[in-house]
Amino acid sequence: MAEIVFDQVSHHFGSRQVLSEVDLTLSGPRIGIIGANGSGKSTLVRMINGLIDPSQGRVLVDGLDTARDGHKVRRLVSFLFSDPDAQIVMPTVAEDIAFSLRRQRLAPERVAEHVEAALRMVGLLDYSTHPAHLLSSGQKQLLAMASVLVTEPRVLICDEPTTLLDLANTRTITGIIDTLPQQVVMVTHDLSLVEDWERVIVVHEGRIAADTNGTQAVPFYRSLLS
Repeated sequence: MAEIVFDQVSHHFGSRQVLSEVDLTLSGPRIGIIGANGSGKSTLVRMINGLIDPSQGRVLVDGLDTARDGHKVRRLVSFLFSDPDAQIVMPTVAEDIAFSLRRQRLAPERVAEHVEAALRMVGLLDYSTHPAHLLSSGQKQLLAMASVLVTEPRVLICDEPTTLLDLANTRTITGIIDTLPQQVVMVTHDLSLVEDWERVIVVHEGRIAADTNGTQAVPFYRSLLS
């Protein structure tokens, strides 16, 4: 697991302040992030692998500054978006997973082994030659997950990974997340997914409003909306 540190982090888009003076250390296997739309939670997690640089302060992943050492950080941290179409880039399922391994310069047989293992993990082994963009929404999210996990990151950031999914596919995705060896930081609007997590952070109006377990964080968040 990695240690992720937000050190006096603020961020603005133009004149709009999105995050204000966030001091936060993320460690532990499962961390939920909840909050209303526009609260700053997605901006917060996108800083972890350098998709967004803070306007002030710094974000460190195991001592690596995400703004200065983004390339090294992205070897440690992978990102799963809510819309898998944003991540699928190759024509077929197997090719899309193999594309994630392009920088590792592995022998073809090693690539094939990694791709097969990733397909087996998400239940898509029979779809290896299937056109990626003709998969169902749930299968696309499984493919996106396989494509980020095949590189064996230490941290997986999930930004509302079940938003576009039905109940069955939501259960499949969350079931996989529950068994991963990686440290997982997950943004979600589905509060039931994090109610039993040991650490859940509530982001409200750009600040950390609560940092506790899911049993306490979820009702606190609901109270903010009442």
